[in-house]
This record gives sequence, C-alpha cells and structure tokens, in this order.
Amino acid sequence: MLTTAFTVLVLHHYGVSFRDIGVYGAYVVACVAVPGVLLLRALYDDSRTLAEEVALGTALGLAVEVGAYVAARAAGVPLLVLAWPAATYVLFLAVPALRRHWRSRGARPAAPAWWPWAPALVICYLVARTAQSLYAVSPLTWPDLVRHSDDAAFHLGLIGELKHHMPPTSPIVAGEPLFYHWFVYADWAAASWITGVEPLVLLLRLGMLPVLAAFVVLVASLARRVTGSWKGAAVAVGASLLIGPPRLYLGSLGSFTWGGVHDAAWGSPTFGFAALLFLPVVLLVTDLLQRRRYDARAWLLLGVFLLAVMGAKATFLPMLLVGLAAVAAVEVARRRRPSWPVVTALLMTAACLGFAQIVLFGARRQGLLVAPFSSMRTMWQDLTGAPVDAVPSAASWAGVAAVYLLAWAVTWSPVLGLFRRPALFLRPDVVLMLAIGAAGLGAMIVFDHPGRSQVYFLWGSYPFPAIIAVFGALVALRRARVSRAMALGAIGAGLACAYGIPFLCRVRAPLEPGRPGTDLYLPYLALLVVAALGALAVVVTRAGRRGWALMIVALAAVGLPAAHHARVVSFLSGHGASPAAAAEPAPTAPPGALTAARWLRDHSAPDDVVATNVHCRWGFEHPCDSRQFWLSGLTERHMLVEGWAFTVRNADSWQPGRLEEHQPFWDRDRFAANQAVFRAPSEGAMRRLRDAYGVRWLLVDERLPGVSSGLGDVARLRFRSGDFAVYEPGTSGG
Repeated sequence: MLTTAFTVLVLHHYGVSFRDIGVYGAYVVACVAVPGVLLLRALYDDSRTLAEEVALGTALGLAVEVGAYVAARAAGVPLLVLAWPAATYVLFLAVPALRRHWRSRGARPAAPAWWPWAPALVICYLVARTAQSLYAVSPLTWPDLVRHSDDAAFHLGLIGELKHHMPPTSPIVAGEPLFYHWFVYADWAAASWITGVEPLVLLLRLGMLPVLAAFVVLVASLARRVTGSWKGAAVAVGASLLIGPPRLYLGSLGSFTWGGVHDAAWGSPTFGFAALLFLPVVLLVTDLLQRRRYDARAWLLLGVFLLAVMGAKATFLPMLLVGLAAVAAVEVARRRRPSWPVVTALLMTAACLGFAQIVLFGARRQGLLVAPFSSMRTMWQDLTGAPVDAVPSAASWAGVAAVYLLAWAVTWSPVLGLFRRPALFLRPDVVLMLAIGAAGLGAMIVFDHPGRSQVYFLWGSYPFPAIIAVFGALVALRRARVSRAMALGAIGAGLACAYGIPFLCRVRAPLEPGRPGTDLYLPYLALLVVAALGALAVVVTRAGRRGWALMIVALAAVGLPAAHHARVVSFLSGHGASPAAAAEPAPTAPPGALTAARWLRDHSAPDDVVATNVHCRWGFEHPCDSRQFWLSGLTERHMLVEGWAFTVRNADSWQPGRLEEHQPFWDRDRFAANQAVFRAPSEGAMRRLRDAYGVRWLLVDERLPGVSSGLGDVARLRFRSGDFAVYEPGTSGG
C-alpha cells in the first residue's frame, strides 16, 4: 500500500490525472494480473510468495494479452482483446476443477518479516529515480514535450500504428515494412483502447511502472532460488540494478558505464518489456532442468513466454540459446549425452528464434554488423573527446578493450567464490546464467549497430551473472565463517577504492587537450596494484579462506554497484552529464504542432496518408538529422515521408564511422514529389501525391523555408494553429 500510495502521488505531481491513474491501475489488476495469476496457478505448481505469484501472473497476463490483441486487431475489433480476461473469469468460475484456483493452495515459503519491505523499497527507489531523471525534466505539455529523447516520438508512433493496423508497417515512411520487435506497442495499444488513456501518457508515465515492479520481484525470486538466501536475493536485486564496469576516472559517464534495466526501460520500452518476460523463461528453464520430469503444463507455460520474448526484443533468445548450449555441453562432458529437457528447450528456443528472424524481422540485418571491438572505438571517442569519424590507433583500441574487460572482470570477480565449492559450477542454473552473461558481453564486443544497440545484449544479461556473483560471495563468506564486522570492513575498503582512486589519479574524461591517452589506464593500474597488495596480504598472513572471502567482498563493493559509484563520482566532480548532451542545443519545437496534429488525428481516418515538409529534427536541419518522428507519433497516421533514421532500409545501408541520422533518403522520386507540393504547388504535383502515393492530407510547418504562399490555391486550408497548418488536397481555395 505504501508503494502504491507513493507512486500515485508522484504520478499526479507530474501531470497524470487521478482518473488515468485509477483506470490504468484497474486495467492492470483486472485485465492482466488477476487472469494471469489464475492461469499461472492452473499451469505451474511451485512454492512461491504471493508477491512472486502476482509478478509472474502479471508477466503471463502481458504475454497472453499480446496474442489476444494481435488477433482482435487483425479482426478489426480491437476491444475484442477483452475476451481473454473475460473468458478466463468465466472458465475459472464455471469449471469446478478450476474454481479452486481462486484460492492459492500451494505452499508458501517462510519469508522473514522484513522481506516484503525489500522489494517495496527498491520499487519506490525506481519510481523516485524515474521522477528525478525523466518526469521532472520532461513535461507532457507542448513544446516542452520535445525534451524527451528522439526515441520517444518513434515509440509513440509505433503505439499509434499498433492501435490501428495489423500487421503493422512503418508510420514514418508510408508503405515501409516494420521488421521490428513490436510486441510492447501491441500491449500498450490494447491498454489505450481499454482504458482510454492517451498513448503519450502510457509511454512517458504509466506503462513501464508495472513492468519494473514485476521485474524487481522476479529477480528476487530467481536469486532466492539460486542462492538459497533471502538476504542474498535482496543483494542480488540491488546488484542487478546498479551493476556496471567500475568507472574510475572523473568526468562524464560516456558509454563506459551507461545502461541497466531501470535506465534503459523508459528509453527503450521493447527492452524493458522483454527483460521482464525473459525472467520467467529462465526461471522455468532452470526449474524444468532440475526437476527432470515431464510436466506438460510447465512446458506449455514456457512456450507461451518464449513466443512473447520472440517478438519483444531480438537480443534475448540468442543469449538463451548460448546458455542452453553451454548446459548441454556440460552434460555431454559429464554424462556423454544431454538430457531431454535441455534438448527440448534448445529446440523450442531455436524454433522461436528462427521464426522471429525470418518472419518478424524479415531476415534483415537491420544495421547489425559483425565488427569486433567496435564498441571500444565508441568508448575511445567518448573518453578522448574524438569526433565520430576518428579512428583510434591499434594500441589505443587494444588498450581501451583491455581496460574495459578488466573492469568487467572486477565486477564479476565474486563469482570466484564458487571455487570454494567447485561442484556448484556444474549446476544447470549456474551454467545457464554464467553463459547468458558471457553471451551478452561477447555480443556487445563482437557486433556493431548505428544506434549502439548491440549493448542491449549486455544489458539484458545483467541480472543473471549478478545473481551468480552474489551467490559466489555468499558461498565464500559461509565457508570462511566471516563475521559481519569483517564483511563490513571489506565493503568499506572496496568503497574507498571505488571513490578514492578517481580522485587520487585525477584522470578526467574526455581528456583535456594535450594529455596523453595513456592517462586513461592509470586508475586501473592503481586498482590492479591494490588487488595485488590484497592478494599478497592474503598469502603473507596465510589468511586462507577468510582472506579470500574478504578480497571477494571488497572487489564486489568496487564492481557490483559500479553504476551508482559512477554517478556519485560524476556529481562530486561536477560532471553529471555527458559533454555531448551538454553541448547539443535543445530542439526548438514550433508552437501549434501538437494542436494541429491532434486535430488531424480527430478528423482523418486511420488509413489516411499525410504529406509533410518536416523531415529533420527541429533545430537540426544543417546537416539534416532525420530522427524526426513527432508528427506520425502525435497524429497516429502514416506519413508519406517524415524522418527515416530508424527504418530498416536506412539501417541496412549504414556503415561504421557514419551517423545513421545523416544519411539521405533513399527514394529520390518520392522525396522530390513530396517537396514539390510545398515549394512549387500545382494541380499536377498535388494529383501525383494523391494518385501515386494515396496522400489525403498535408501537415505544414510554415516556419520552414521554401513553403509557397500558393499552397492554398491547390488545397483547402482546414485548420491552423500557431506555425502549423492542415490542408486537404483536392479542393482549392481558402
């Protein structure tokens, strides 16, 4: 109740009406969580807390809702999505064998009295963090709305697209296929139809909150099962949210430590949605591998979640495939053949991955390239302040890679605690999660993408090696019988290193002009010296198990909450924002754009095509930054050509060292026809747009140069607000 009340107050303070909060909350409970919990109880017998049951049920409800909405939208009756919760209620009330599931009959684990407060406080922290980093700086009013990232408008357009079309196509360039992971937009489109809440409010305020809350609970649930400890589960949740490679220099964060589920979920709803749905997959797989008995209902449940992850985010199933292959390899090494549950899970995962790549993603590379260590180039540019087309020397490239991998080695070093019980390394859950972590880091290093999206592999793997790292630290502490005072002392030593080394070495990034790039390695050399001295102390004093455990705990304090350390150091050094963000001017949105777009949405049909003269981000026309998606997002209509940066065709032509948003539009004839109507309007130009491209409306930013005053001679002015005007072709005269 405390968490709910806090969240409601925060949302209302930042512009969400009590009506929207109440209706959306009722929808989540009645249309997602409760029917999901009922299905879960019927399909999956297991010991779990009520919070775990609700979180799993919510994830299952979201997964089923996507499939139900796809069918309902394809049938042309989007509100038919309500049939699935209604049918669930009817079945579980009418069928005697199902009626018992209204009351949970499974055994509840004996949780300590403090336990419910742990996830509740973490959820409150995430809400407060979201309020500080997103709500407070990004109002829902125009023109301040454009303070949100460029991606926000893109996501908004896809919600509108899924509200009105199935199968979806690209709203920013009419007729372009949408080879994309779009399941979260289907979920929010369903929510908008059911509740009447604006997609804008779902995207920027409400939609990700239940996802993050359920994510926290499920990470804790998985960690408790792996570690066998409630305290370990609480630590693992914190580690999963604050994890990163330790950033031991002063200055901006850059791309060295950025990321994590709570940071990325709002900027990339596809990632947050898939991260939640992937946790039940891992939980079910580990359970089925350990039970080694056939449970048709549990396998069915796994299939549902795999199908949902398949179209939620493209980065998760490849990592699962690597994890299952690692489990199979260990079983072959131990027993000469893999067990049938591993083979079955592998085949199911491979089938879903193949379908996704061929059907959902069109067998297109979508900008993804095999370019080993290209991420190191990006980091080198961030750390040195070099331009995007600069290429580091081989030594610099290798040096940044070595530093980055060393930093991650520090973060994952608590895994070494499992060496105190080597048999634990052969447990299926441990093998699976370590392999997922390795796959995430490996994919981030091997691939490149125009939006740096290869990093989603790494971010998606965060919870799993974090859980194993906490498990390793617990094993080491238990075996060495380390006292609480000694453990706190080791944590203090690690924190002293995390905060002290940056200020002692005084290396500031981006590097000041004239400073050698080798300065970047000084903090990590200092960390190596500290670690070597610690190891020497263990050997000299023959501290044995206890010294080993204390070293692991100290390194964990440096590595696991590295994202938090980086922000604190940035704040203390007066560099909380990246220099790129600080130097980039804010977009200048024209007055009236929101009002005109909403008028057009209310007076046009969902299938209408709109031509516009807006193609570049406002204020970023020279060179043209084609990440302009606000008009398609606000109108919920297809634009003949708006921005084109995130289209598949644009991504497929990208090469490293270039900016995707500065590439020209590929269809010169279409672009010329579009521009001619605004710059040299004529009956012929208008007829071509209408007959060849199906254009029904013109949405004009009259501030932009080249807009002809004769436009009203070939089209009828229907609405004007501020600097924006809406015209309807085919009827001349004002």
